[in-house]
Amino acid sequence: MKLTLKIWRQENRAAKGRFCKYELDGLNPHMSVPEMLDTLNQQLIENGEDPVAFESDCREGICGQCGFVINGNIHSPEKGTTTCQTHLRSFKNGETLLLEPFRAKAFPVKKDLCIDRTALDRIIAAGGFIGVNTGQAPEANSILIPHQMAEDAFDSAACIGCGACIAACKNASAALFTGAKISHLNRLPQGKPEAKSRVDKMVLQMDKEGFGACSFTEACEAVCPQSISVSNIVKMNRDYLWK
Repeated sequence: MKLTLKIWRQENRAAKGRFCKYELDGLNPHMSVPEMLDTLNQQLIENGEDPVAFESDCREGICGQCGFVINGNIHSPEKGTTTCQTHLRSFKNGETLLLEPFRAKAFPVKKDLCIDRTALDRIIAAGGFIGVNTGQAPEANSILIPHQMAEDAFDSAACIGCGACIAACKNASAALFTGAKISHLNRLPQGKPEAKSRVDKMVLQMDKEGFGACSFTEACEAVCPQSISVSNIVKMNRDYLWK
């Protein structure tokens, strides 16, 4: 399989970036996109050139760090698929692929296709946890959780923090990410005591990081590899406003 790659190359966040063109032939259609980049990097290293920097490749769609834009598609042209689970068979032989990092003010480019996602970590640190007393773990059945409540919490907790929702949003809003992280704790009995302070702290941190406001176009849900529902944004807004 033959592909032409136009890849965003940027030495660091202060440098001016540009697209560079590469030709690859003899590719296996069953390769993932990051494996294709591994093949390219091997050639670049052998030629004494700087390899293309990209994030980790878990190949399971669970770490959320592999994402970049492929031909204008956030993560992948396939719905509900991360970049590391996107295979070359998704493209046509001889096709040109345009690869660039997620674009958002709060996601500065570290190098090439790598972006700095630590803004999301700071949102989590602001309140995405449950405070408990130290000591022996409570008995598992001491707090009974209805099945539907557990399912709803798990659906929200499925967010992998990849930032695809932010890259797709015209305002670079982190509302879906923050809403999902708030919802999966606020839905559970263990998270109720800190529910109000949690939403206040995490929303405040989200704004401090420079993310834009949600315009509710639902583009975030459309590109999310875990299909996180925008209902999490609705719940976050309700928890924030109704005190």
